[in-house]
Amino acid sequence: MLSLSRLLAGTVTTGDALRYNRQSADLPPHLLHFSEDKRPVVVWNVTRRCNLHCVHCYASATDKPYEGELNTAEALGVIDDLGAFGVPVVLFSGGEPLTRPDLFQLSRHARDLGLRAVLSTNGTLITPDIAREVGEQGFSYVGVSLDGLEDIHDKFRGKKGAFADSIKGIRACREAGVRVGVRFTVTKRNQHHLADVLNLLEEEDIPRFCMYHLAYSGRGKKIAADALDSDETRRALDLLMDKVMDWHRRGIEKEVLTVDNHADSAYLYQRVKRDQPKRAEEVLRLLRWNGGNSSGTGVGCIDYLGEVHPDQFSWHMSLGNVRERPFSTIWRDTSNPLLAGLRGRRELINGRCAGCGYFDICNGNLRVRAEAATGDFWGSDPACYLTDDEIHAPEALEV
Repeated sequence: MLSLSRLLAGTVTTGDALRYNRQSADLPPHLLHFSEDKRPVVVWNVTRRCNLHCVHCYASATDKPYEGELNTAEALGVIDDLGAFGVPVVLFSGGEPLTRPDLFQLSRHARDLGLRAVLSTNGTLITPDIAREVGEQGFSYVGVSLDGLEDIHDKFRGKKGAFADSIKGIRACREAGVRVGVRFTVTKRNQHHLADVLNLLEEEDIPRFCMYHLAYSGRGKKIAADALDSDETRRALDLLMDKVMDWHRRGIEKEVLTVDNHADSAYLYQRVKRDQPKRAEEVLRLLRWNGGNSSGTGVGCIDYLGEVHPDQFSWHMSLGNVRERPFSTIWRDTSNPLLAGLRGRRELINGRCAGCGYFDICNGNLRVRAEAATGDFWGSDPACYLTDDEIHAPEALEV
C-alpha cells in the first residue's frame, strides 16, 4: 500500500515515523507503512458468503453458506492471539463480513484488546442503524468498494442497484460519524470511470481513496486479460497524482493510496525527482522504509477456514491453520520455505525483477500475479509498467 497523497503533498515526513520509533504498536494508521518491526496487518476473511458476485473477487465468493467457517469461540480465540502478538490492524473482510451474525461481537473484542478493527465491505447492507452499530462496536474505518458509476459498477458487482445501495451505505456511515473510504479496482473495463469516481469523492466528501491494481486470483484470474497495459497504468497514475496535487493546492484533504503494484513507488519517485527535487531524498528514505510489497512480512491473511496465507490473494498457499497452531506461531515459523522465501526474496526472484534498480522500494511486486502469468512464483510480475531503460538506469535510486 502506497500513500500517493502523503508522499506527493509532503504531509508525512521521516520525523513523523521516527517520533514513534517506527514500531507498529505505537504508529498511527497513516504511518504503519513505515514501521521497522513489520508486525503484520491481518486481512481476515471471516466469511466467504457474499450477497454480490463481483467479477474480480479473489475469494470467488457467492451467496451461499460455506462449511467449515470458524465458529464464534474459535474466532474470539484468534483475536486473543492477534492482540497478544501485537498486530496493529485487523481488517475484517469476506465475502461480505456483514453477513456474519457475530461480526460485532468479534469487533468489540478486538477493540477491547486494543486492536484497530477495519471493515472491508461492499456497502450494500449498511443502513443507518447498521452504520451506528459499526461505529459503536469497534470499527475505526470502513472501506467500501466502488468500481465506477452506476452502470459499470452494477455490472462489476453482478447486481442492478448495487451502486445506489453502496452510496446509501457510504452516506449512512458519514452521517453516523464513521470514517469511510472508497476502494476502486482498475481494469480496462472501468479505467475511463476513474476520474468520475474521484469527482464523486469530492461531491460526497469522502476522505479516502484506494486504487487497487488487478490481482490474478479467484475470479480475478479469469479476467487477467482486462488488466491495464503499461501505457494505461501510467495514465491512471498520472491522473491520480494530478488530482492529489489539485486537491492539495485547493486545501481539500483526501488520502489517496494505491495497492498491489509497487512499481507505483518507482513511478512516484521519478515524479518527485522531476517536480520536487528538494524533497527527493526524504521521499526516497520513506519509500525504502515502506519496502515495497510486504506479503509474508507486513501483511498476512486468515481465511474463513482458519488457513493462514502470505496475503489475501494467495489462498492456494497455506502456511498453517489457526485451529492447529496460533497465527503468531505460524507467522514466526521461518522453517516454512514459503515464508522464509518471501522474507529473503531478493535471492529467489528472477527475470526483469531480479535486475531492477528499484527493487529496494518495490520488493519484486505481487508474487501471486507473477505466478499466475509465468507459472513461476518467483518470476517477474507482468503488471510492472516500467521500461527496461528505467529499471536498468544506474541512477534509479540516486537523488
